[in-house]
Amino acid sequence: MKNTTIILCMLFCFSMGFEANAQLSKKEAKEWKKRKKSLSIEEFKKIVEENSSVKGQISSLNGQVSSLQSRVADKDSEINRLKNELSSARAAVNEKKPEPSEPTDNSTRVARGVVFKVQIGAFRNKDLSKYFNNDGDFSGEDADGVQKYTLGSFRDYWEADTFKKYLREMGVKDAWIVPYKDGVRVPIKDVLEGIVN
Repeated sequence: MKNTTIILCMLFCFSMGFEANAQLSKKEAKEWKKRKKSLSIEEFKKIVEENSSVKGQISSLNGQVSSLQSRVADKDSEINRLKNELSSARAAVNEKKPEPSEPTDNSTRVARGVVFKVQIGAFRNKDLSKYFNNDGDFSGEDADGVQKYTLGSFRDYWEADTFKKYLREMGVKDAWIVPYKDGVRVPIKDVLEGIVN
């Protein structure tokens, strides 16, 4: 075991090159000379062969490290290329994105196309407009001094009808469906022709 430790130490010193010898003190150099003389020819041959083998492994590992560094550099350039593409795509989307033509406030939000809502009541002296901002599906409108309040916003008539039935079961007896086309209330017969048939 002691010889193996000495061999490994000598191997380490040989692999470090002659620069290590220049850094040894006189006392250390004398000690290493003694150890070298105490080695048999077979032990010295084994050390030299192991040194050669280790140098080959180091060379092989250095080649692998270089290969991996090259692959990492390729991946880094690919990542940068993809980041640039993503930035360009985001910029293109932002350029094409139309400015909102309607306010984002829930009380004045306008849905495009036909939308069905369920009216739950119409009142002269009740103003619930302060609650519109809390939920976009609760809205109302003023028509000749009468406040009309609606719940929900459905693209499908049958979903609105099911919701109306649930509200009636809960006690909202006056619940009924009202259609809106591009944010404007329209008569139901104008939009139901294609749906019911």
